[in-house]
Amino acid sequence: MTTARTGAEAATAPAAAANPLTELLVGALQALADAGEVDRACRIAGHACAALRHDDPAGWRRFNVLLHRLTRPR
Repeated sequence: MTTARTGAEAATAPAAAANPLTELLVGALQALADAGEVDRACRIAGHACAALRHDDPAGWRRFNVLLHRLTRPR
């Protein structure tokens, strides 16, 4: 039996066949945001979204999820 993931767990869990560089950058951007540089992390994630939009939909989605998580009111 499997258990359902919460939205936060699903957003932070790596995709089964995720690009290791995408996962590395997502983790680094989260660490940057955790260090108080949320705006800078969002700008970089936005550039990554734009770069991956057409060629890597799964990578685009990871950065899109990160952007939504970082801009959510706390």
